[in-house]
Amino acid sequence: MGRKLIIVVGPTAVGKTAWSIDLALKVGSPVISCDSRQIYKEMTIGTAVPDASQLAAVKHYFIQDHTVAKMYTAGMYELEAIALIERLFDEGHETLVMAGGSMFYVDAVCNGLDDMPPADDDLRQELTRRVREEGVDSLRMDLKRLDPVAYESIDIANPPRVLRAVEVCLLSGRPFSSFKLAAPKKRSFEIEKIGLFRPRDVLYERINQRVDKMMADGLVDEVRSLAEYRDTLALRTVGYTEIFSCLDGKCSLEQAVTDIKTNTRHYAKRQMTWWKRDKDIRWIEL
Repeated sequence: MGRKLIIVVGPTAVGKTAWSIDLALKVGSPVISCDSRQIYKEMTIGTAVPDASQLAAVKHYFIQDHTVAKMYTAGMYELEAIALIERLFDEGHETLVMAGGSMFYVDAVCNGLDDMPPADDDLRQELTRRVREEGVDSLRMDLKRLDPVAYESIDIANPPRVLRAVEVCLLSGRPFSSFKLAAPKKRSFEIEKIGLFRPRDVLYERINQRVDKMMADGLVDEVRSLAEYRDTLALRTVGYTEIFSCLDGKCSLEQAVTDIKTNTRHYAKRQMTWWKRDKDIRWIEL
């Protein structure tokens, strides 16, 4: 019998969680998350993790099982996810469901990553300080000088992505782009990718409603509780950076909420731009 991994992708707030749970129940599969923020146990409200009823409906993996106190990379995810997928197939599953919007995590599972140098704590702290004090544009200019190919190809609007690319260049003495595999790794299973989308005005309204719910559920208190980790890459993400700015007195709470909605829309747009390059995705309008 063939072994198939179905990967459900799409922009944030499109409805991947509910749709993937329905699919998993139909095919008798757990849901393997490929979300680079829902993986952290300290981040709940701002990452829109599945709620208790959704987690009870089907077994989930890679949901809140790592800590923001320790760095976690796409390369680590590739190793752990592939090991899990192989084990689940060996246990008798014929079809598995994976869902999430983290583009690099999905790419790591589908195509694999070359062996990049591990992070250096001192260098990571220095680069993180520069992002905080000088802004991500400072690192973008470094990346453009160190690796023009990566500068043109990666999501330079994503600070952690830019930081990691510069870090790899400095640690290895090689361009970050040189670690991209010439050919995808061969997997022991078939991969089918399904992309979910909605009309833009509908998606944007869903984003606004989600942010409003996050605020009502206590996002400010969650962010405040994570202050000691604010310089980690995990916390440098939409929903958290804006609230930290508010807590620092740099903007009003109302402005922070507006910024979260705006930045989430921008992120959704970048996700769709990325996914639309993939001709293997079968798109479904919700």
